[in-house]
Amino acid sequence: MTRDITITNALGMNANNSPLFVQKANSYKSTILVQTEERQVNAKSLLGVVSLGIKRGMNITLIAEGADAEQALDGLCALIADGFAR
Repeated sequence: MTRDITITNALGMNANNSPLFVQKANSYKSTILVQTEERQVNAKSLLGVVSLGIKRGMNITLIAEGADAEQALDGLCALIADGFAR
């Protein structure tokens, strides 16, 4: 299951808000990947997510496989859409 989303947060997915994303990803049992045009990483790895250098306006693809894949994609996309609101 995949979902494409555009990063609209002014800071992109930087070292300050990436931990929120990774924490949310780790709350699901499914395997979750984040894919950019260049590569893909485990969404549950802070180092992996930060290493993608995701900036505002970039399109990413979230890929999830597992029992709660749809809920994982819904939750992660909502977090991104809300600008990583705490």
